[in-house]
Amino acid sequence: MAQSYVKAADLPQVIPVFPLPGAILLARGQLPLNIFEPRYLNMIDDAMAGDRMIGLIQPAGGAPDLPSLSAVGCAGRITSFAETSDGRYLITLTGICRFGITTEMPSPTPYRQVRAAFAPFEADLTAPPQDGFDREPFMAALKAYLERRQLEVDWETAESAPQEALINSLAMALPFEPAEKQALLESQTLEDRCAVLTALMRIDAAETGDGDTPSAMQ
Repeated sequence: MAQSYVKAADLPQVIPVFPLPGAILLARGQLPLNIFEPRYLNMIDDAMAGDRMIGLIQPAGGAPDLPSLSAVGCAGRITSFAETSDGRYLITLTGICRFGITTEMPSPTPYRQVRAAFAPFEADLTAPPQDGFDREPFMAALKAYLERRQLEVDWETAESAPQEALINSLAMALPFEPAEKQALLESQTLEDRCAVLTALMRIDAAETGDGDTPSAMQ
C-alpha cells in the first residue's frame, strides 16, 4: 500500500542512510539503484520489512568505508524492487523529503543510521505551484550544455514536462560534480534550484576543450 506523508512529524525519526557520491534524490523524483554490497543488501532487506524508507546522502570526505556525511540528504521510499539471479537488488527510490542530520545513531546493523531533521524541508511534502517558469532561456541553456557534452534528451518530453519534474530530473541525472549536485540538492526552493541548474549549465557550456572559458579575443 502506498504511504502518504503530510507533515514532517509523519516521517520516521531514525532512518538508514546510503552514502553514494555523485548522486542525489529530490522530492517526487525517481532514482534507480543497483544494490550489491552486503551491508546495503541487509539495509534493503530491513527497509522492505519496515517502512521502505532510506536516506540517500553524499559522502563528504574521510575514509571510504566510513566517510563523513554531507549536511543534507533526501529520504526516499522503495517503490519498486527486484532481485537478480546473482543476488543483487534492483530498486527504485522515490524521493519523499530532504533532511538534515541531527546525530548519527549507535547501530548494531552493518549500515549507518541517523536521526533525521525533516522539519526544515517540510515544504518538500507538497508539490510546488507550476507557474512563473520562463522555459525558453532554460531550454536554451540546456541545449548548449547538451551539445557541448554530446548528450541527448527527449526534447518533446522536455518541452512539455512540468517545471518540477523537468528541473529535478535534470538535477539528478546530469553529470555534475558532487559539490555541484549538493548545491542543487540544498537549493531551498524550486526557483532557487532552477537558477543554480541554469548557471551550472551555462558555465559548463562556456568552457573550451582545455577547461578554460572562451577568450574575448576572436
